[in-house]
Amino acid sequence: MSTWMDHTQPDEISVVVTRTGGIAGIRRAWRAVPGPEQASEFAALVERCPWDDPPRADEAGADRFMWVIAANLPGSARQAELPESGATGAWRSLIDAVRAWASEHRELTGRKGDASSSD
Repeated sequence: MSTWMDHTQPDEISVVVTRTGGIAGIRRAWRAVPGPEQASEFAALVERCPWDDPPRADEAGADRFMWVIAANLPGSARQAELPESGATGAWRSLIDAVRAWASEHRELTGRKGDASSSD
């Protein structure tokens, strides 16, 4: 199965953020593939995240959001899954940056519609 990451060039930076769960269980995903002018900013955001020690899922709460973050930097690929309660600090900064970039560039998947929605 082909994914967004399969279409990333070796020297490109790309980050896909996927949110699942919630009451309706709807999956939403945003993708950022910044150009050279923003590449160092996104690389820094990716590097600040604690990839080797992501927060663990909450014990209770079937309707809670979960985030899957996949990042490709030249020479490396990383992925982490974290609960909503763990989407803080560097993780939250990366999530918000990807969502903002996707909204600006209309890179939304997982649901048809306007990438500028705020949820």
